[in-house]
Amino acid sequence: MNAIPNSLENLINQFCKLPGIGRKTAERLALFILKTKKEDVFVFSDTLKYLKNNIKTCNCCHCFMEDEKCSICNDTSRLDEMLCIVEDPSDVFLIDKSGFKGKYHVLGGLISPIDGIKPEDLNFESLMKRLGKIEEIVIALNPSSEGDMTNLYISRLFKPHAIKLTRLARGVPVGSSLEFIDQITLTHSINDRVELK
Repeated sequence: MNAIPNSLENLINQFCKLPGIGRKTAERLALFILKTKKEDVFVFSDTLKYLKNNIKTCNCCHCFMEDEKCSICNDTSRLDEMLCIVEDPSDVFLIDKSGFKGKYHVLGGLISPIDGIKPEDLNFESLMKRLGKIEEIVIALNPSSEGDMTNLYISRLFKPHAIKLTRLARGVPVGSSLEFIDQITLTHSINDRVELK
């Protein structure tokens, strides 16, 4: 016999669907919700509903937006001539914390023939419509085989255009020791070495 009531078990199962949440953490979260004041739980619930009903993606850059206009596309302090290409809207948050002052374009995934994802399944068509003022494109994709394949496609796509293409540097993380670096990272570090000035 299970001592956990069905409604609590259902909530635990819902928390288990979240990334990085195992059964024990899901139980702790569910019990926390159960012990929290009813008003606070309802505010939390309403916040989730509002999020799902009001967050959409911009037709131009495909970043998350809440209003009728995308705050990034309409930010006049951002550089129109610099565009950062990312895989997912959540990547925009990470890159923006670095102080990047250009604009963004979200591909909505990476090219992956194994998974059946082709270039036409991604946001390349809207990307090509944005070329007007762009002088540099920064490619900020994950360093994976799919990311490398997408990098290659982007470089071929923009070869006929007079646009500078750059990608994020790869290599040895600050504060680490060479003996703990994997072979692929070390190879990229050697290949992407920079001149000391």
